[in-house]
Amino acid sequence: MILRRVARPLLATIFVTGGINALRQAEGHAKAAEPFLNAAFDKVGDVVPEQIPRDPVTLVRVDAAVKIGAGLALAAGKAPRLAAGLLLGSLVPTTLATHSFWTMKDPGERAQQQIQFFKNAGLAGGLLLAVADTAGKPSVGWRARHAAKDVSASAGKLSRKAEKRANKLAKRAQKALPH
Repeated sequence: MILRRVARPLLATIFVTGGINALRQAEGHAKAAEPFLNAAFDKVGDVVPEQIPRDPVTLVRVDAAVKIGAGLALAAGKAPRLAAGLLLGSLVPTTLATHSFWTMKDPGERAQQQIQFFKNAGLAGGLLLAVADTAGKPSVGWRARHAAKDVSASAGKLSRKAEKRANKLAKRAQKALPH
């Protein structure tokens, strides 16, 4: 559908450009994200596997790579639901780390960060729609329910056939027995 061919690249653009910008300025982005990351690792660090990097610059670069890769995949329509899910997973912590307007004291800065927060909330809504978009095909849940109905119907038919066959055999056995 033409709508998807236009909407997906438009939605992806902010993530691809943001990812490129983050790669170019990884240290600056890491500095902005560091308080959030430190607080997050303080709270859940013991359940985060050791293989997960804790260095803010590395995490910013990983996040940027996800945004660029998933953004390009979404724009191209390659695994768009997965790509949108990855972008959503990247957007939430980024938004919390960089647009926590509720912590701002300066009214001007608070208003600016609030705008950015709600812009990202709108992007999250678009990504949720993209995650749920089956492109006109039945969802996995629908297919599973209908497959279960088909299996149930087939099992019922087999059961009735087996019962008829058993009844026929029983009648033959009765006729074969001497009276």
